[in-house]
Amino acid sequence: MKDHDNDRLLTRQEVEDRFGVTKRYLELATMRGEGPRVIRVGRLVRYRIKDIHTWIEDCAEKGTR
Repeated sequence: MKDHDNDRLLTRQEVEDRFGVTKRYLELATMRGEGPRVIRVGRLVRYRIKDIHTWIEDCAEKGTR
């Protein structure tokens, strides 16, 4: 994956389509201060691909301990 691709901002729908994490889970996780790092652009909520990958790796590590 190219570096500029890792910085691309995804909507919640795009995260759901690409990674299988539901929009509702992302909404709830954001309210609880959990989940992948969020980028706010005005009222819009976006996610960087590299932040999604980092979050997934963090979850995998927690599950193996």
